[in-house]
Amino acid sequence: MKWIKTLLFSAFWLLVSLSAAALLSVAGAALYFAPGLPDVRQLQDFELHTPLRIFTRDGKLIGEYGEERRMPVTFDEIPEDFLQALLAAEDAAFFDHRGVDPKGLARAALELASSGDIQSGGSTITMQVARNYLLTLDRTFTRKIREILLALQMERILNKEEILELYVNKIFLGNRAYGIAAAAEVYYNKPLDELTLAQKAMIAGLPKAPSSFNPLANPERSLIRRNWILYRMRELGYIDQATYEATVKEPTTARRYVAQVEVDADYVAEMARQYAIDRFGDDAYTGGYRIHTTLDSELQPYARQALANGLIDYDTRHGWRGPEERDIPASLAEAQARTERRGLEEELDESPEIMETARQAAERSQTRVEGIEGDVSNWLRVLERTPGFGPLQPAIVVESGEREMRVLTRDGELATLDWDGLSWAREYRSPRARGAEPSSAAEIATTGDLVRILQRDDGSWRLSQRPDAEGSIVVMAPRTGAILALQGGFSFNASKFNRAVQAQRQSGSIFKPFVFLAALDTGLMTASTVVNDAPVVMHDGSSLWRPVNSSGDFLGPTRLRVALARSRNLVTIRILQTLGLDNTIEYLEGFGFSPNRLPRGLSLALGSADLTPLEMTNAYAVLANGGFRVSPWFIERVTRGNDEELIDEAHPMVACRECREEQTEVVIDGKRYEIAPRVADPTAVYILRDMLRDVIESGTGRAALSLERNDVVGKTGTTNDQRDGWFAGYNDELVATVWVGKDNNESIAEYGGNAALPIWIEFMRNALEGRPEAMPEPPEALVTARVDEQTGRRLSDGQSGGISEIFHPDYLPDMEPHRVEQEVEQRSGSQGTGSYEAIF
Repeated sequence: MKWIKTLLFSAFWLLVSLSAAALLSVAGAALYFAPGLPDVRQLQDFELHTPLRIFTRDGKLIGEYGEERRMPVTFDEIPEDFLQALLAAEDAAFFDHRGVDPKGLARAALELASSGDIQSGGSTITMQVARNYLLTLDRTFTRKIREILLALQMERILNKEEILELYVNKIFLGNRAYGIAAAAEVYYNKPLDELTLAQKAMIAGLPKAPSSFNPLANPERSLIRRNWILYRMRELGYIDQATYEATVKEPTTARRYVAQVEVDADYVAEMARQYAIDRFGDDAYTGGYRIHTTLDSELQPYARQALANGLIDYDTRHGWRGPEERDIPASLAEAQARTERRGLEEELDESPEIMETARQAAERSQTRVEGIEGDVSNWLRVLERTPGFGPLQPAIVVESGEREMRVLTRDGELATLDWDGLSWAREYRSPRARGAEPSSAAEIATTGDLVRILQRDDGSWRLSQRPDAEGSIVVMAPRTGAILALQGGFSFNASKFNRAVQAQRQSGSIFKPFVFLAALDTGLMTASTVVNDAPVVMHDGSSLWRPVNSSGDFLGPTRLRVALARSRNLVTIRILQTLGLDNTIEYLEGFGFSPNRLPRGLSLALGSADLTPLEMTNAYAVLANGGFRVSPWFIERVTRGNDEELIDEAHPMVACRECREEQTEVVIDGKRYEIAPRVADPTAVYILRDMLRDVIESGTGRAALSLERNDVVGKTGTTNDQRDGWFAGYNDELVATVWVGKDNNESIAEYGGNAALPIWIEFMRNALEGRPEAMPEPPEALVTARVDEQTGRRLSDGQSGGISEIFHPDYLPDMEPHRVEQEVEQRSGSQGTGSYEAIF
């Protein structure tokens, strides 16, 4: 018996020692971390603020961020059954513990030690409030200790009702909904107190994993989570058996309800959001800031639609790549049977009836659509959660026949696609190859396939797909540099990458006008200067470079005007050779090009520099405004609160053609602006503009003649292997640049005149409709003279023929020598030089 007493005595003191060690550890941790803990008392004064809002220049909403601050509720406004559902899901012992639940922490530690993963959590609601309001979200033991200590402090300062009120207003519940009231509106479009018990339990299940248990993205998993919460509510005595049995059978009814913006400009809204974060930090989302951009609410939709139409047209020309998803089960019950169960261990291990009631609820979620046999509840939910891409809407194939396809739309309607809307779908094989025309609709897509459809002008539908190529369009006011419209891709939903400002691509031939302008501005060449369009071989490092024209031919001696209109590569290279690389790069800096980004080689003449569409648009704005260096900007002013307190305001430099040379400021619409520095001679800029008109009249941009306007000019551009297609053009009021290419830099197999120019034309047609032509007045110093079409030299009054050309008065070409026609020379018997000077 003595050894038993000894054992008990030892065990007792071991337990005392371990307890003491644990207490000392806790005390030590508290002493160590306490000085660095945030002040819990600040939660008593915590306020929910107004979200960040972004507007066009005329006050139309384009974006809103931080909606979680918009719909706070008090504790008294929380429905009792919602509170019970939340406690059942997150912290059943909330009203009994002092901020930390030892059992929950021990359970979480045991799960971590045994499986390497925590399934049931361990954080109380108080600990979650401490984390959400006062700490970062990094997963470290240090943060966990701080979280525990803060929770203990919080329970001493705040009562349970205040803690719960903070919790329900801060918790993230998916789809940008923060707080239970916001979630009720986002998922059910109802006030909190009008939700059913099943809907409340669904929202209560979201804090654990807002993405995994989201009723829109994962309806099958959310049903299991919801029914587990209802099971817990029954076990805890919150609801009776009858209520439980009725509620677990209810179908899922969540839908996506979001605030509608007035103008679709997601890329600009994101640019403004980034600015706000850089300027105001986290306070940007809560401080009630309003950012008023320079965006034009009429031009932005034109730009967005033109880019979408052009990319869809491009994609249609290159073939069908197949459905986005195949073999989607029609019913939610069938989808439920296929669902992934990882991450649902806690819920499914509680009781086998959880899965059974979820299955029953899925079966009761049946939805029927007239004209379709059977339950299509899952199809409708898949369509609900599948985003639209621009004008393209998701649809699921119901039936494919010989020459017809029936699809289910996200509106729950049955649409028919006729053969005219299907026959384009030849198999895509490569950028330059397609398969044969399909023989039937079934060859294109079959029942259960997710496809995209596009509504035509007559209301009928045609098959489509997300374009394989991307693009951007930037529109600026050349006088001020203000961005009036910007679309950074086909659809912000499809890709957040803003190609207008982030994609650095080779600019190709739209860069050539700046090399030509350098030649005109320096006086080394004129519009009539003749340069040889002939083969050239150059050393490029260790290899030989043999540049060619895109057409593969050579024109021989060619005037600059003709060379620009026909985009002759070899002429442009020889111009750059004549100017000198260093001198040209120094000149180009005046147009906003960074010298560090321009290659130190003759390939610069062909647009080998990697530049963004915004940079190219800004450079063209300098051409459009007469030679003044303006800079792009898009934020007009920043205000705060309903009283529009002015926080910041833009003060851009502007172009002023009519201002005196010594003038430094100008007043526009009652505001004083600094005049931008002049970087190019106005006469040279005007001559270049006149040459760019030839691109439209007789060159690579002839398709723009369909606009039937004389005031638009521009330049096409295509890079090596047709990886990029460009068009940049302008009149006096608008400058717009379009880029089309692929994010992976694969060839688009089209020239800029085919891929980008139609987009520019559609935008300009809409943007300029009803506006008078806007062209600059010719400079007073401009001189017009006749020149010989072959030599580019001036003709005297006594010489016939020739063509009219314009010049800077200081840079007139030499006179063409008078020559005797060959027939006259032969008749006279002269053996001289054949010139008048030699005869007389």
